[in-house]
Amino acid sequence: MAGIVIRPRARILHGHDWVFSSELLKVFGNPADGDVISIKDGRDRMLGSAIWNSKSQIVARRFSHRRQELDLDFFKRRIAQAAEYRERRKVNPQLHRVVWSESDGLPGVILDRYGEQFVLQLTTLGMDQRKEMLVDAIREVLGGRNIIERSDAAVRRAEGLPQTSGVLGGEAAEAEFEICGVKFFIDLLSAQKTGFYLDQISHYPVVTEFAAGRRVLDCFSNEGAFALICAQAGASEVIGVELQTNAIAAARENAKRNQLAVRWVEQDVFVYLRAAEKAEAQFDLIVLDPPSFTKTKSSVRDAVRGYRELHMRAFKMLSRDGILATFSCSHHITDAILSETISAALVDARRSARQLRRFEQALDHPVLPTMPETEYFKGVLLEMKPSI
Repeated sequence: MAGIVIRPRARILHGHDWVFSSELLKVFGNPADGDVISIKDGRDRMLGSAIWNSKSQIVARRFSHRRQELDLDFFKRRIAQAAEYRERRKVNPQLHRVVWSESDGLPGVILDRYGEQFVLQLTTLGMDQRKEMLVDAIREVLGGRNIIERSDAAVRRAEGLPQTSGVLGGEAAEAEFEICGVKFFIDLLSAQKTGFYLDQISHYPVVTEFAAGRRVLDCFSNEGAFALICAQAGASEVIGVELQTNAIAAARENAKRNQLAVRWVEQDVFVYLRAAEKAEAQFDLIVLDPPSFTKTKSSVRDAVRGYRELHMRAFKMLSRDGILATFSCSHHITDAILSETISAALVDARRSARQLRRFEQALDHPVLPTMPETEYFKGVLLEMKPSI
């Protein structure tokens, strides 16, 4: 087996599973991109097996702490382990993330389940080269007949991979499922990312507990989940704001099918909030669930400016005891950064708030303490504190 020798201070020595190009001391055996390689330290001690890609900044991604080939038995075993963990954690058996990349020992593999349909996303070269083997393993372990690929994430460019999507097995059918009494119909080939924000499922009932009889504004509504569930919960008025035409169209269709009244606004959220604030609009519950504002450390400062403006304008429009549910899906926006940004926005808006609870990453998106990159989701539920 070809392999690499790492430098003494490489992060993999501290439990991480990535090797960056700057941490390489030596490459031996002339591995081809996508090959399985061994990782060794300077004393020739075996640290595990990884997939190799010289074109990526992350040149090696460890998938096992011992010598291991990527064969069908390996994939079946890892998928079975991932499925057993979700069953043990009692997640929704028909609606959950089955595999979450490094957290399940399959770097660059994301697999979501929607009943009898599965959506597969591959973001690493080594796993992309073994796509057929992965599909066979999914069929054998999970009985998946309908398997859709949504490998259209921009991150594939870092691995030298094109974006692609399509049907890998069976047929592409509209996914149907119910959350908090609302029936959703999702086109898995055209909806966001891998179909739906599964990481929010446990948070919908928490937020919509405050919706009855209230004026609700759902920002970055996407296909309208928060807006629709708030309408179902008895909100007096619901507005959903989303810039993407396809997402708004899907939201309108789901509202029609569920006979729910929501006013959809196809507009940039920042533009909408500025105009709404100028018009002195007031809401009792505002949801901020934006896409990631930053994919890199270098752009965190710009992202924070965006988050700060969003929160400041939301705070200004919330009623006396209004509720704000705010989320971030960027790994680089830490809990501390989010808290500091919220505090600064409260000062800007001349408002005060009480924190009701924090939102954490769902159990079907497990976090590895030694790999901070496996954690991206965080959120806060706030209640406005009346001025004294």
